Amino acid sequence: MNNLKKKLNSLKLAGMALTLEARHEYALANKLSYTEFLELMLEDEYSNRSSNSYTRRYSRSKLSNEKTIQAYDFSYQPELDKKLVTDLAACRFIKDKKNVILMGNPGVGKSHIANALGIEALKLGHKVLFTHASGLVEKLYSSRGDSTYSSVLKSYTEADLLIIDELGFKKICQNNVDEFFEIIRLRYEKGSIIITTNRSFEDWSQIFGDAVLASAIIDRLVHHAYVIKITGPSYRVKEYMKSAKTKKNLNEN
Repeated sequence: MNNLKKKLNSLKLAGMALTLEARHEYALANKLSYTEFLELMLEDEYSNRSSNSYTRRYSRSKLSNEKTIQAYDFSYQPELDKKLVTDLAACRFIKDKKNVILMGNPGVGKSHIANALGIEALKLGHKVLFTHASGLVEKLYSSRGDSTYSSVLKSYTEADLLIIDELGFKKICQNNVDEFFEIIRLRYEKGSIIITTNRSFEDWSQIFGDAVLASAIIDRLVHHAYVIKITGPSYRVKEYMKSAKTKKNLNEN
């Protein structure tokens, strides 16, 4: 049995090697045919590889496993089109190379939805990368100085889904604007992007400090895109008020 395990591991069939003894005992006890035994072993190998693949992709994605579709409180944002969001969770937009733009004031749940769509994409086998807008451009710009630009650029362009969070919270330095445009240009009609922003398109010229470049970025993003505007109140304010109310009740009692 140990010799067989070694051979399975040498062939990189770790899933089979892990369950070999248990499956062998099960097969003997239940008088399985060779074909039935082989099917069980192949199922174990497939499950092991799928699990390992998800774990690796999740680790690289920088996503949060707490911000899921199930954890999002749609009742707090009644004007948000729940059907559209759940349809997007099927991730057909990734296959169609379409984008998703989530607009709204701070705290309305834009980042949560973006993260949740990323989690669903991971489940379906897609490569996902979550990054903040400022971090993306700063990393690209700094990589020019240490000869890692090509590899950093590749990481942003090869993902099936790139999520750029919090565009507009900080004005992008003029030296970094070209880096942001390069990502949009390279992914145009080749890979999906989700962007969360607290600024309307009319304000993007202020974010980038260049009206022409802002227009070129918007044009490429919205050509094939779902634009979702969330107008409800802030979840953070809601949680603060809930916490304050609880503390007040405790103090009164």
